[in-house]
Amino acid sequence: MATNTCNKITVKNVPYYERPRERLLREGADHLSDTELLAILLRTGREQETAYELAQRLLVRFGDLRGVAEASHAELTELKGIGPVKAIELHAAFELGRRLVAVPRKSRASIRLPRDVADLMSTELAHLTQEHFVCLFLNTKNHVIGKQTIFVGSLDASIVHPREVFKEAIRRSSASVICLHNHPSGDPTPSREDIAITHTLREAGELVGISLLDHVIIGDGKYVSLKEQGYL
Repeated sequence: MATNTCNKITVKNVPYYERPRERLLREGADHLSDTELLAILLRTGREQETAYELAQRLLVRFGDLRGVAEASHAELTELKGIGPVKAIELHAAFELGRRLVAVPRKSRASIRLPRDVADLMSTELAHLTQEHFVCLFLNTKNHVIGKQTIFVGSLDASIVHPREVFKEAIRRSSASVICLHNHPSGDPTPSREDIAITHTLREAGELVGISLLDHVIIGDGKYVSLKEQGYL
C-alpha cells in the first residue's frame, strides 16, 4: 500500500513565518512545540529529511522529551541522522536544563520605604561624575523585577521622556516604577527640573496604569525622596 505523504509536515512545506527559528524570534520559545525546539537544536536533518522530521522521529523513537533526555549516547546515535556531534549537543542542552532547575532563584529586593531604594542603589550611583537616571521596575509585591538606566547626562524634562520609562515598564509587565538619579555635587536637594520630571512621569504613569511610587535623588551619603517631600 502506498504511503500517503501529502499531509506530512516538513519545514520545506510550511510558510517561512511558521518555521521554528522565525516563530521563536517572533513569539518566544514558550510558544514552540517539543518537536520545533528539538529541530532548532538539531539544526539540520539529512538527505530527503528536514531537521523537523528528524526531531519527529527522535520523539517517536524515545516516546517523549524525557525519553530523549534520558537516552544514552549510544542509543541516540543508533537513530539515522543523529551522529556523535548531534548526540553530544543534545546531552549538553538537557544537562543545562537539569542544572538550571537545580539553581535556586536569587531573592528579589523588596522596596517598602525610600531608605530601601537608597540602600539598594547608593553604592552604584553616589560617586558617579555624571547624572544617571535609573528606573526600578516592581511587581505587585513591590519586589524589584528589573532595572534600567534610561539616561546619562544633565537631566532635562524634554530628554527624560515618559515614553522610554514606561516602554520598559510595560515590556517587563511591571505593576509600578521607582525612578532615581544621582547628583554628582553630593547634594540631593531636588531642582526644579527634578520636580517637573517627577510630575510628568506621575501623570504618564496614571495614563498607562503603572504607578510611579517614588523619585529618589542620591547624594553623597544622603538621599531625598520626592514622595516624602510631598511631590507625589
